[in-house]
Amino acid sequence: MVSEHDLNQLLMRTEPAMADTVRALAALIGEVAPTLEGMIRIGWGSINYRHATAGFVCAVFPMQDHVSLVFEHGRQLNSPMLQGDGAQVRFIRIEPGALPDRDALAILIAEAIALRA
Repeated sequence: MVSEHDLNQLLMRTEPAMADTVRALAALIGEVAPTLEGMIRIGWGSINYRHATAGFVCAVFPMQDHVSLVFEHGRQLNSPMLQGDGAQVRFIRIEPGALPDRDALAILIAEAIALRA
């Protein structure tokens, strides 16, 4: 579970709509992937999610006009939600007030964990 104090520190300079989206996304990730441990990384400006066996799985990055949910090994995942053309990482761009489909996100995270576990 992500510390509320640390989350407030991360979001203190974030626009309210974006901060609300980050909070809602973090709650959704906690619901669909309770085996992930979330940790605030102030220096990275993110909430990083780690699995005990699979290691680093994904991270939430509040941006100026959207929130990015970045998958460390996203290139190996097959989902129409993922964007990007990097060698390894893929991301979901989340607009303020919007969240990914709960079931689709649960499947994507489970696949990301299975890749590395």
